[in-house]
Amino acid sequence: MSDIPRRSAGRAIRLAALPLGHAGRTAAGLGRLLGGAPAEAVAAQVAARTADQLFSVLGQLKGGAMKVGQAMSIFESALPDEIAGPYRSALTALQDAAPAMPATTVHRVLAAELGPDWRSSFADFDDTPAASASIGQVHRATWADGRAVAVKVQYPGAGEALMSDLRQLSRVARLSGGLGPLGAMGTGIDLRAVTQELQDRMSEELDCTLEADAQRRFAAAFADSEHFAIPQVLAGTGRVVVMEWLDGMPLSHIVRDGTQEQRDHVGSAYLDFLLAGPDHVGLLHADPHPGNFRLTADGRLGILDFGAVNHLPGGIPPAVGRLLGLALTGDDTAQAVLAGLVDEGWVHADADVDAQELAEFIAPFLEPARHDRFRFARGWLRECFAHVTEPRWQPVLAVLDLPPDYLLIHRVWAGGIGVLCQLGAEVETRAILTHWLDELELPPT
Repeated sequence: MSDIPRRSAGRAIRLAALPLGHAGRTAAGLGRLLGGAPAEAVAAQVAARTADQLFSVLGQLKGGAMKVGQAMSIFESALPDEIAGPYRSALTALQDAAPAMPATTVHRVLAAELGPDWRSSFADFDDTPAASASIGQVHRATWADGRAVAVKVQYPGAGEALMSDLRQLSRVARLSGGLGPLGAMGTGIDLRAVTQELQDRMSEELDCTLEADAQRRFAAAFADSEHFAIPQVLAGTGRVVVMEWLDGMPLSHIVRDGTQEQRDHVGSAYLDFLLAGPDHVGLLHADPHPGNFRLTADGRLGILDFGAVNHLPGGIPPAVGRLLGLALTGDDTAQAVLAGLVDEGWVHADADVDAQELAEFIAPFLEPARHDRFRFARGWLRECFAHVTEPRWQPVLAVLDLPPDYLLIHRVWAGGIGVLCQLGAEVETRAILTHWLDELELPPT
C-alpha cells in the first residue's frame, strides 16, 4: 500500500464517492425491490454495503477523513438501532485500526527522524503495526535498555491530507445533507470561526514534539496514581514518539463484550480522568474516542494518545460549573442561565429568546447530574438527539453559537458522553462533577 495520498484531487474523488456510492446502491436496491425482493432485506443489503465502503474509504484515506469517521463512531449510540446497526461494527473498527503503511515507509520516517542508525536505539523492532489511527500508526519494539516500547510513526503527507480533508469534507457534507442528524439544522454558529479554530488545533496534532511534551506532563502528574496509567515518553521528534509499552484491554472491546462491572468501573475512571487533567496538568485530553484508552490488568485506566489537548492553565472555566449548578436549581434561575450563556458566547448577545424555553431545551442533557448514580445508555442519547430535532426548538437553535474557545471542551464533553453511552456505564456523575468543576453547587437529589 502507498503512503497517504498527497494529491487532494484523488482524496476528493474518494470522499465524494461516499454520498454518490450510497445513491448508486440505493438505486440498485430499488431495482431489486421492484423485482420482488423483500423491502427489509433490500434495506439491510444497502446499509451493509454502505457501511463497508465507509470503513474502506475513511480507513484508506486516514488524515481528517478517518478522524471524522472516528468521531462518527462515538455518536452511533445516538442513532436508532435499525439505522446504526449495519454501521456499528464498521465505525467501531475505526477506533482501533486502519490499513497500514508499508515497512519501507516506516523505516524511511524513522531514519529521517531518529537518524540513519535508528536501529541502534532498539534491541528489536516489529515491522507489523500493532495499531493504526488517523495520522499515524504504532509499532511494538524493544528499547536498547530492554524496555518494551510503543513507537508511534506519523504517516508521510499527514499534514497535507489532514488540511485537505477539512476542506473536502465540508463540501461532501453539503452534498449529502450534513454528517449525522445535526447536519441540516439551522443554528447561529459562526462556522468560519469554528472551522478556523479546528484547523489551528488539528495542525498542532501534526507536531509530535508537542504530543510528547503533553504526555510527559500527564505522566508526571499521574505518576503515583492508583487510578490512571500513562506511559513514560522516551523520545519525541516532529513525526515520531517512543513511549513505554502499555498492555490492557481496549475500551472498544469492553463496549462489545465487557461485563457490567467493567463498564461501570471504566466509565467512572474515564469521566474522572477527562475532568482531572485540567486540574492536575492544565491540559484537557481532547481526543476521547475509545481507541485511546485501555483497562490494565491492575484495574487502572490507561491513556495512550496525547496529540490533541486543550490548554486550560486555570482548569475548566468556572462558568461551566456555575451555570450547570444554576440550570439544575430550578425555574427561577432560567434568566440567570441565559445571561451567563450570553456572557460566555453560547447565545448571541442580541438574541430574542425566552429564557424558560431555553431552559426546557437544555433540560434533557442535564439529566446525568440530577442523580447520584446515572446509567448512560444508547436509548437516553437517542432521546436527546430526537429532542433536539423537534421543530419547536428551531428558534432556540437559531440563537445558539459555539465559542471557539470552547470548541475542544465541547468536543470532549459530547464525545465523552457518547463513549459512556456505548459502554452503558452507571457512574456517580454528581460526585465526579462536584469534585472537579469549580463553583458547581448542585441541589439535593
